[in-house]
Amino acid sequence: MTRQIRLVVNPSAAKGRALEVLPQVAGTLRDGGAELQILLSRDFAEARALTRKAVHDGVDVLAVMGGDGMMHLGINTIAAAHPSGSSRITLGLIPAGTGNDLCRGIGLDPQDAVAAAAVIAAGVTRIIDLARVGDTYVGAVLGTGFDALVNRRANQMAWPRGSARYAVAVMAELRVFSPLPYRLTLDGQVRELAAMLVAIGNTSSYGGGMLICPKADPYDGLLDVTIVHPIGRLKLLRLFPEMYSGTFVRDSCVELLQAREVTVEGPGLVGFGDGEMIAAAPLTVCSVPQALSVFVPG
Repeated sequence: MTRQIRLVVNPSAAKGRALEVLPQVAGTLRDGGAELQILLSRDFAEARALTRKAVHDGVDVLAVMGGDGMMHLGINTIAAAHPSGSSRITLGLIPAGTGNDLCRGIGLDPQDAVAAAAVIAAGVTRIIDLARVGDTYVGAVLGTGFDALVNRRANQMAWPRGSARYAVAVMAELRVFSPLPYRLTLDGQVRELAAMLVAIGNTSSYGGGMLICPKADPYDGLLDVTIVHPIGRLKLLRLFPEMYSGTFVRDSCVELLQAREVTVEGPGLVGFGDGEMIAAAPLTVCSVPQALSVFVPG
């Protein structure tokens, strides 16, 4: 039976790069024998409506093309409609943004949209875990400290474009940042501490490849928790480049933990997941094992 693929595209992703590669993506999907319908979204609200209609129509594959925001939307559309993880709809991820961290976390080349389309055409799937915060699902990482404040600042900046915006936001936020008070509950165990950040990962990276939770595995039913304890601003700046390789975890200020449920409390704390604002603290983050079927490299 021919698979039905509904592809929802953010045409403005990565300054229009999505539209440039869309003909090759479409050709690759059709060469795989799929019945393909392509829908271009003019804004987030329309993209949400289009993904919801695809799930309601019962297509075999909902594919989303764009940045982390589109991936986050695809995850939440399917998971919200089928919270038990029993949906027969499989999510296809086609990276065309600047971050692409969820794609990276499941083994896709975050810079190659056509290769991701070929992965969908090949038809190999796995069921991944998700993190859930209230009614919202997160595929990659939830940041709650310095990283979340940087994310918020970066989202508000019109310049520069791409990953450079994150680096500029880091420098701007660093000038005024001081350690934040946390009350953490990890699987019932309470800890009160000050920290630069607490990141909770289903997969390993955020911010366009920063390996903040380098050992996170979206198949193990656990959340990885990275705590960066209080350090000076210069040391935080020095550790920043090492986050792209994951080697920063060797520093004594870094603590790595795992849990099935994490509650984050503290004044002024906010949570950003998959690059999107999720909510202000208190936040309870739960691992949802075997939550979503996705296409992965064979």
